Amino acid sequence: MSTSNRVVVTGMGLVTPLGKGVETNWKSVLAGKTGIERHERPGSPENLQFFGRVEGMERPEGIPAKLAGQVRFLNRGSVLGFEAAMEAVGSSGIDLATVPRERRSLFLASGDLTKTGCEFMHPALKDATKHGGKNADPLVLNKSLMDKVNPFFLLESISNNLFSFLSAALEFMGPNTSLASFSPCGAHTLELACRRIGAGEADIALAVGCCCWITEIPMFELDGLGILSKCKHGPASFRPLDRGRDGFIPGEGGAAILVEDRERAIARGANILAEIKGNGNCIEVPGGKGLTVPAAISQNAIGESLREGSADVRDLAFICPHGSGTRKGDRSELGSMQAIFDAEGGSVPVCALKAYTGHMGAASDLCEVILGIEAVNEGVVPGTLNFSATESAFESMDISASTRKAGGKSFVSVSYGIIGQCSTVLVEGRAN
Repeated sequence: MSTSNRVVVTGMGLVTPLGKGVETNWKSVLAGKTGIERHERPGSPENLQFFGRVEGMERPEGIPAKLAGQVRFLNRGSVLGFEAAMEAVGSSGIDLATVPRERRSLFLASGDLTKTGCEFMHPALKDATKHGGKNADPLVLNKSLMDKVNPFFLLESISNNLFSFLSAALEFMGPNTSLASFSPCGAHTLELACRRIGAGEADIALAVGCCCWITEIPMFELDGLGILSKCKHGPASFRPLDRGRDGFIPGEGGAAILVEDRERAIARGANILAEIKGNGNCIEVPGGKGLTVPAAISQNAIGESLREGSADVRDLAFICPHGSGTRKGDRSELGSMQAIFDAEGGSVPVCALKAYTGHMGAASDLCEVILGIEAVNEGVVPGTLNFSATESAFESMDISASTRKAGGKSFVSVSYGIIGQCSTVLVEGRAN
């Protein structure tokens, strides 16, 4: 980081369709498992019946007694994000009592779409129109709304649903904010957390990403945009970087990373997992019609993070691209990385990780950083699930199809969003 304080990772938390906990998720990645499955949805197109769902987690654990009555206000993504945040703080081994509340920062990225489409209104609308006709009976509708619709649906629908609950639960009262968009807002929370530590404005900072994209209406909308896979090969249809890719498969999850000043972490005897060395952000307006990604957006953002971290691409263990599995998106990323390798006169392995969990929006951004840290600390390059061969223009690239030994201890993780926004982070793992 281009600031006075060095920023290190001391805690991580994960909840994905692969399971709960960083260790469980990492073991599943090493085993080549996916959390994507077919879930029966009568009346839905076949491809919309494939997604990654977190099983057995309806109510978060570890809720402070003073907030027990507010749990019912949390939406699905918030429940998963809360679990991940609690693991990150717990695994850091930090005693929060030693950190003043105003020195604890929280940055939250949300992508929960469970209330999109207003399915919760259906019982009342059904009552109000049961006598036929196109218009609802307003008196019946009003009565049924009072009886059959959760009066707190607005609280569940707001983008910062988890933010106030989590900040109250952990008493993180320092510099903070809540972000809501598609990728890369998860990556942005990590950068914001690092900037606050680097500038000396906080002692610890927590970056959290949470998302649920698997309810019916959001999946119909994503499919309408033409970015979901047709799932002709079931769960194996999510093929990032592969020449046979045809879009992504969505998922849900939560991910969290706790960072702090390196000197403070050393002084308290923390287990330092990694150091955040640099960040890069670029925004470019794409040309042409429809959803697309500018050709050099990833190239510019990767270069920015490497420059900030005073690193050379040839020293990396791997690059983890966004890898959404869309035709245009992956082609832009592949072209960007190829241009970097050509300019530097060398290449490093490339691995894309979303096929393990499904695309979890803001949670995927942080999830991939966490899995990348696990990988470099174990000295391996993760495999790209379902990858066989890439397009002919990129055949010279070293795309990792299976887990193998790594040649370095640093990596770059990339996240881009619709309409030309890209964020990257350069991470250095601990010595193996």
